[in-house]
Amino acid sequence: MLEFENTKCECGHQNPVGTVLCESCGNPLDIGDDENADRDAPLEMRYDGIARRSQKSNPSVIDRVWNFFSSVKVAVRLIIITLLASMIGTIFTQENAFVSFDPSTYYEERYGWIGKWYYKLGLSNTYESWWFIGLLVMIGTSLVICSLDRVLPLYRALNKQQIRKHFQFLTRQKTVFAEDIESNEEEWTGKLAEQLKKRHFRVKQDGAALLAEKNRFSRWGPYINHIGLIIFLMAVLLRTLPGWSMDNYVTVPEGETVQIPDTSYYIKNEKFTINYYTDAELPKELQGTARAKLYETKAVLYACTADCDNPAVEPKLEEVKRHNIIVNDPLSYKGLKAYQFGFDDTPKLKAVKPTLFDKKTGKAYGTFDLEMRNPKLEYKLGPYSLVLKQTYMDFALNAEGQPSTKSNEPNAPAFVFLIKGPDLPAEGMPYMYFPKQIDKQRFSQDVINGEIGKKFDLKVKSMSDVTFAGVVTSLNIRADRAMPYIWVGAGISMFGLLIGSYWQHRRVWLRVDQGRVTLGAHTNKNNYGMRAEVAAVLRGVGIVVDPKSLDNGRNKS
Repeated sequence: MLEFENTKCECGHQNPVGTVLCESCGNPLDIGDDENADRDAPLEMRYDGIARRSQKSNPSVIDRVWNFFSSVKVAVRLIIITLLASMIGTIFTQENAFVSFDPSTYYEERYGWIGKWYYKLGLSNTYESWWFIGLLVMIGTSLVICSLDRVLPLYRALNKQQIRKHFQFLTRQKTVFAEDIESNEEEWTGKLAEQLKKRHFRVKQDGAALLAEKNRFSRWGPYINHIGLIIFLMAVLLRTLPGWSMDNYVTVPEGETVQIPDTSYYIKNEKFTINYYTDAELPKELQGTARAKLYETKAVLYACTADCDNPAVEPKLEEVKRHNIIVNDPLSYKGLKAYQFGFDDTPKLKAVKPTLFDKKTGKAYGTFDLEMRNPKLEYKLGPYSLVLKQTYMDFALNAEGQPSTKSNEPNAPAFVFLIKGPDLPAEGMPYMYFPKQIDKQRFSQDVINGEIGKKFDLKVKSMSDVTFAGVVTSLNIRADRAMPYIWVGAGISMFGLLIGSYWQHRRVWLRVDQGRVTLGAHTNKNNYGMRAEVAAVLRGVGIVVDPKSLDNGRNKS
C-alpha cells in the first residue's frame, strides 16, 4: 500500500494519509512529482479516493488484525475453505442423521479405512465442530470489518461532495465532454440542469457549475447484503447454543408414549397405518415387491406438568396437540415439529412376565410385569426383592469386553437386578436376565451369573407371558428458534443484492470556465448506459454527440 507523506492539496485542504483524491476539490493526489505517471488515465473512483483505516501507515497490532480481516482476498479464501469443508461434510452421512448407532464403529464397518479416518478427523460431525464454527465466526468478522472499513469512508465521501470539482478530476473520468459555448454560462448551465432533472437526477447548481446525482441508494446495496449475511451467520451460530436448535429422532411403538429427548414433551403413537401399492400401480420390474404408498402416525403431543424429572413417579401429562403425521406434513407446536421419518414392522418385545424359580426345589416365588422401555425399579417376589440396577436395550460387548448397548431398540434386551432376601448377603447379589431365549444362550446367562445363577432361574412360563409391540414409527423431532432470523438475514441479503445489481449510482459534474464547458460523469457500473444518458442530456440543449466519443478510457482499459 502506498504511503503519502504530503497530503495537502493545492486548494489548501489537508487530507488524511491514504487519500487518493482531494476530499474538497477532487484533485488527484496519486501523481505527485512522478514524471512517469499517466496523467490522462481514468481515475480510480472507489470510495471517491477517501482514505481507509486499512491503508494506515505504521499500523499497530490492532491495525494489523483490522487489515487482515478487511482484505477481500482473505474473505474470499475463508469462504472457499468453508465451502470445501461443507462439501467434505456431505461425503458420508453426518452422525446426527441417525436414530441410534455407534459412530466409533459404524463408519469403519460401513466405509472401511476411509470411514475410519473420516470419523477420527471429526468430519462425521463437521457442522457442529469447533473449527467449522470458527470459520463461520471468521467470515462474520471479515464481513463486519470489510463493511466498516469501506462504508464509513464512502459515507463521508458522498456527504462531502463539492459542486465545483478540480479540472483534472473532470477530465479523468471515464465519461468526458468538453466544448466551447457562446451562451450565457449560468443560463446554459441551468438549461442542462433542467434536462438532467427530467431524467430524475437531483441537481445542485453553483453558478456555472453543477453536480447531478441519482440512484445513490444503490451504493449501499453491497453493505445491506453484508448486514443480511451477518444476521444469517449469527442465526446459524445461535443454533449451536442449547435450546436454540434440536434435531433428534425417536422411535415410538404403536400404543406407547415416549419422552422427546431434551424437552418436557411426550409423544404418543396412537395408531400406525401403512398402505402399499398394488401390482397394478407399480411398473413391471417392481411388481411383487412391497412398496409403501402411505404411512401415517396418529400422534398425540403431551406437555409434562408435574413430576417431570422424577423417574420413580409417573409424570403428569397434559395433551397439547393431535395430528396425523405423514411425510412432509409434520405435527407442529410452538416451533417444535415431528416429521414422519420411517417405520419398523418387525416384531419387537414390549413386555414379559418372568417368574423367579428356585432351581433346586423348583419353587416359584412370584411373577412380575417387566416392560422393556419403562421398567419399574423394584419388584417384590415372596421373601425376595429384585432391584433394577442396569438396562441394556441392545446388549453387546465392546472392544474392552465391557457391556454396552448398540441402540435404543429392544433388539437384545438385558437387565441387571440386585436380588435381596434370605440366605443372601445384606447388600444383595447381581443377576443378569435376558428375556429372549436366544440371547440367554448367545451370551451364556448362567455363566455370567455364576453362583447366583445356580440358585435362581428367572424365566417366562409360556408365550402367553410375552407381549410384542405394534409397528414402531420413527419420528424426526426438530425445533429451530433461529430459523426466523435465518430467513430475515437471507431476505435482507437478497434485497441488498437486488438494489446493488439493478440500479447504478450515476453522477455528472460540470463547470463552465470562460465559455469552455467541461463535463465529467461517473457510474459504479454500466459506463455504456452512462455515456448514452449524457449524450441524450446534451441533445436536450442542442449539442449532438456520439455516445462513443464520450468514452475517455476505451483505448486504455
